[in-house]
Amino acid sequence: MDWITLLRSLQSDFIKRLTSGSLLHCETEGQYSELTIISGERLKALREFCWLMAEKYKRVSPVRDVFLSYLKGKLGEEVVKERLADFITEVDYEKRFGGDGQIDFTLTSDPSVGIEVKSRHGSIDRVRWSISSEEVAKNAVVVCIFIQEEVSEAQTEYHLLLAGFLPTKMIKLRTGRISFGIDQLLYGGGLWCYLEQLQSSINYNASRQETIIHKFPLQEQKLSQQTNKELIKSSSFPEMENYVHHRNEDLNLLYIKLGDECLQKGEYVDAIANYNQCLLISNDSNLYYKRGLAHYQLGDYEAAIADYSQAIKMNISDAKSYIKRGLALYQLGRLEEAINDYTQAIRINPNIAIAYRNRAEARSHIGDNQGAIEDYTQAIKINPHYADAYKNRGISRYLLGYQPGFPQAIKINPQDANAYKNRGNARSDLGDFEGAIEDYTQAIQINPSYADAYYNRGNARFDLSDYDGAIEDYTQAIEINSNYADAYYNRGNIHLEMADKQKAIEDFQKAADIYRKEGKLEALKETRQKILDLEIEESLDILNF
Repeated sequence: MDWITLLRSLQSDFIKRLTSGSLLHCETEGQYSELTIISGERLKALREFCWLMAEKYKRVSPVRDVFLSYLKGKLGEEVVKERLADFITEVDYEKRFGGDGQIDFTLTSDPSVGIEVKSRHGSIDRVRWSISSEEVAKNAVVVCIFIQEEVSEAQTEYHLLLAGFLPTKMIKLRTGRISFGIDQLLYGGGLWCYLEQLQSSINYNASRQETIIHKFPLQEQKLSQQTNKELIKSSSFPEMENYVHHRNEDLNLLYIKLGDECLQKGEYVDAIANYNQCLLISNDSNLYYKRGLAHYQLGDYEAAIADYSQAIKMNISDAKSYIKRGLALYQLGRLEEAINDYTQAIRINPNIAIAYRNRAEARSHIGDNQGAIEDYTQAIKINPHYADAYKNRGISRYLLGYQPGFPQAIKINPQDANAYKNRGNARSDLGDFEGAIEDYTQAIQINPSYADAYYNRGNARFDLSDYDGAIEDYTQAIEINSNYADAYYNRGNIHLEMADKQKAIEDFQKAADIYRKEGKLEALKETRQKILDLEIEESLDILNF
């Protein structure tokens, strides 16, 4: 029996015990416990922290909403912090503008290993945790916490369950986000052991890489440029200069290759080490840029800024370095400096959509919502398929005072179904799914044939775990538009969540056929892979039976 099968078996036993309340409860820090209770002074300290964060970031959402959001997150983090103790290090919120940068903890021994904590409340048999592709890329593990009580300002005690965990390398992300229930998680008691094994594996790979570097004759020494000059000067052989030149060239190419491979795999500490060796041989602006990328991913924004600044110093027309430095400045809350960098990138190349989008986000945070809308609009003009820009432009309009939602358009024409749908989109982007459903419903009442409104309402219901309602909406969208590929795809996801693999495969197949006809190759590839995975699972189920 492999370790995954074992942890899944233990998870099944854990789920059965949930109904009877027969749970492991240990109050000793650093030891495993299925149940964690938080109350008294400890809860008071968490509340005080969350109110401070709510005041700090109240520009994004109402203060109470921000408070509750932070409290949910901090309750989950407290569970993980108590269970893993000194094995992990908490992210410093003060160094990350707007939150934790999608990494909650790192291994104390290796800050490149991120741990993301997800906290949810609801019915244990229907609650879903979700993770984005960006979070998967930044973290090695996602830990899921279930909050038994509804989170509020007045709650005096919380009973929290370590519902389970998933290594991100096990997550096959076919779209931008995936969700999972408690029965899909691995048993939480294996979390510490898994992280220990991961740490050992990283240490082994780092040692192996060092052995490879020193294995070949041309890589036995790390000569600096000064050493090379002395070697040439003392040599009586005219071929020595060419030898050293080619030797450095080979060595430099090796380190660049290793650095790039590590960067691509997310092994950022090793990437930095290799780029450091490159910079002993070659003073290249692109190397500073790449090392800056690695520092940024590790959350060392000051080091990233220093590298991007050096790249810019060597090449003042390097628009991409301005954009990346702007992102690092943004993370540190230095918004005006970030805006200046984005502006400089736009001056160099006025056709970079991402520069406009990033500047729009920074402008939104300093209250310049009109400027943000103008930037989002320009980003869309350059790239009409910029979905994020469409969403964020809606959010900026929401922040401009159109809340509770685009009243100008609605006042001018109370029968404008599109205005209600747009307001629903803005509410959905802010996490107000109930409000979004109200708006989509109003749009549907005005225009019963509005397929997009049904589809969007289905998405909001999906987010609230109302699977039956979501299926009804996706089905209605398909009846109106039989070529609505995304509706088939999302309905397939719900059938998959409800363990109806056959119906899921049918919907995914229909979506794939439409994606193929429409030439949407990336969506087609992802959908076909999902069908293949399901067919393999079904085959295994038959064999096991």
